[in-house]
Amino acid sequence: MTETTPISHDALAAGTPVVVAVDGPAGSGKSSVCRESARRLGFGYLDTGAAYRALTWFAIDSGCDLDDVDAVAALLPSFIDRYRISESPDERWVRVGESDVTELIRDTAISGEVWRVSRVPAAREALTALFRSTMAGTTSPGIIAEGRDITTVVAADAPARILMTADEAVRIARRAGEKVGETVAAVAESVSARDARDAEVTNFTEAADGVTVLDTTRLDFEQSVEEFLRIVASAAPGPHQTTAPSLAAAPSAVRHDNTKESR
Repeated sequence: MTETTPISHDALAAGTPVVVAVDGPAGSGKSSVCRESARRLGFGYLDTGAAYRALTWFAIDSGCDLDDVDAVAALLPSFIDRYRISESPDERWVRVGESDVTELIRDTAISGEVWRVSRVPAAREALTALFRSTMAGTTSPGIIAEGRDITTVVAADAPARILMTADEAVRIARRAGEKVGETVAAVAESVSARDARDAEVTNFTEAADGVTVLDTTRLDFEQSVEEFLRIVASAAPGPHQTTAPSLAAAPSAVRHDNTKESR
């Protein structure tokens, strides 16, 4: 697989798809807000975390020892060849070969093991190349890619880079609402543990230089989408703006640096 060059402003002017890079912890609203924003903009949507989850599922299904770095690395060519994901914000499916793993990879058991795979350097390198290739090859006018190190590694030169965040209590409540049959306490433990483990691999809680912070703690879904679209329109102006509503409203939840804002 050939690694592609991150998108630049010059490339954007030459007709390259607009890339919107989004990072943030679980429960910050990344997936739902990014998917809806992509729908309104007519963009593609790329859930990069699904690839790490699917690779974890594939490794377990193959009987691979997740603590064996070399064994995980050896699975990568086969996995990359089999992995497919919808880029449409109106469709939600993930496949590995003939297996539809859309729901399987969201199981708490998989979530608890993803960190073992994501810490493998070869896996991060291979999947980063896959993500860049996917973004460069999209047939949409743009693509929103969300995950954990998208703004700093995968698409560090994207014209629009956003760190979505929210207070931990709010994030846990949101995640608990998605996990039918699981107690809030169990979800809280899972979210906190996952954040702690993932933080050892990548920084997804602090904005790098040039990354805009979108705090959704006190925003409902529609407000979050509005703020998100405003940031994109400001960072990557172009014809796609015409599909984004209410772009002139005040950006009350937006920060452009790493300072804490009183809310």
